[in-house]
Amino acid sequence: MLADEEKREIDEELRKYDRKRAAAPEALKIVQKHRGWISNESLDDLARYLGMTTEELDSVATCYNLIFRKPVGRHRIFVCDSVSCWIMGYEPVLSHIRQRLGVEMGQTTADRRFTLLPIACLGACDKAPAMMVDDDLYVELSPTKVDEILDGYP
Repeated sequence: MLADEEKREIDEELRKYDRKRAAAPEALKIVQKHRGWISNESLDDLARYLGMTTEELDSVATCYNLIFRKPVGRHRIFVCDSVSCWIMGYEPVLSHIRQRLGVEMGQTTADRRFTLLPIACLGACDKAPAMMVDDDLYVELSPTKVDEILDGYP
């Protein structure tokens, strides 16, 4: 069941649209903000609230790479795998992150601290390689710099 706060925030979004289903991406983000990810139960509840089928809403959710359909860590690490980042040293940086965390792309650390995810572009090609941790952008990465960055996330 959607929480009152979630409904209030979704209703604010709904005022911007002629049809409820048009607010689906924003409504998914709202629920995810409160719960960390979109469970099947959350998807069902939200679909009913928006007057959609669960399948319709799931097709919206799976279209966006920042909507999580399974639990993720407290912090999400998005490593840019664009051509620019690849040319500028993405592979050693990614290898270091995987080794340090003990996970592959798409996996979450055992302590649920980090989830490692690819992203096509972070718009920092002039300062590649780049990554984001949550909403924080980091550029000109090296293994040493990655260690300093990750040490700052509890």
